[in-house]
Amino acid sequence: MKKIHFLIFSVLVLMLSSCSKETLDSQSIFDTASPERNAFDTWILKNYTTPYNIDFKYRYDDKQSDRTYNLVPADYSKSVALAKLVKYLWIDSYEELTGKDFIRKYCPKMIQLIGSPAYNTQGSIVLGTAEGGLKITLYNVNMIDLAHLDVDQLNYWYFKTMHHEFAHILHQTKNYSTDFNLISKDYQSSSWVNLSEANALTMGFISSYASSEPQEDFAELVSIYVTHDSSYWNSQLTKAGTTGSGIILQKFAIVKDYLSTSWGIDIDKLRDIVQRRSGTIGTLDLTTLN
Repeated sequence: MKKIHFLIFSVLVLMLSSCSKETLDSQSIFDTASPERNAFDTWILKNYTTPYNIDFKYRYDDKQSDRTYNLVPADYSKSVALAKLVKYLWIDSYEELTGKDFIRKYCPKMIQLIGSPAYNTQGSIVLGTAEGGLKITLYNVNMIDLAHLDVDQLNYWYFKTMHHEFAHILHQTKNYSTDFNLISKDYQSSSWVNLSEANALTMGFISSYASSEPQEDFAELVSIYVTHDSSYWNSQLTKAGTTGSGIILQKFAIVKDYLSTSWGIDIDKLRDIVQRRSGTIGTLDLTTLN
């Protein structure tokens, strides 16, 4: 019995020694070295990864990119600017209204930048994508003119997309009332690309893309309302006419109630915060990593 016990003890010693740190360091398939970070990487770690667990990717990565499109990498300096703008106009806006815990819990875990636009075969352009509430991709980053920032252009390409995709994350987490889906009965599916903005409004859609299907309709109402001031919203309702504006307002009432009751978000207060911050982007330092 002593020999058996000794044999078992010897095997255990061999097993433990084979799993020692020295053996793993030299033989493991995993890279145990700390990644090398430039100044921007360090800034991202401090402002995105550590506080919110967001992986902000500005380097082109084939594994993370949609190979359906011919895409180019995002310019470094414009990536720095957009990283600062997304933090200031999107993350900080929600955090100001709801607190840090909300955005930590529900924000996407990856934001990816692509330098070029993504063109679909039917001629439309992809402004952004969200994948399962975990990843948002923003396109056409290289379009940014750092010398002449245009808020409307920034909203069109990036921040309407951020609010649109985040609205998807929220309604995929907690369902909104199915009554919303019954208000409009003339969704266009992929034919939305053939619908003018003017015709979409008179049909009761806040944008032509909103006419594609109910969930896009819902997200477009959120994003367009938040990224525009009250005068723009009212002008769109005027263009929609009595019938179109009535349909839009009926759907928007459900959106507003859903955000309030399900998430404690007052969309009017959120819009006020976003608009106030949008008006001050000219004061931001978008070139250095302070």
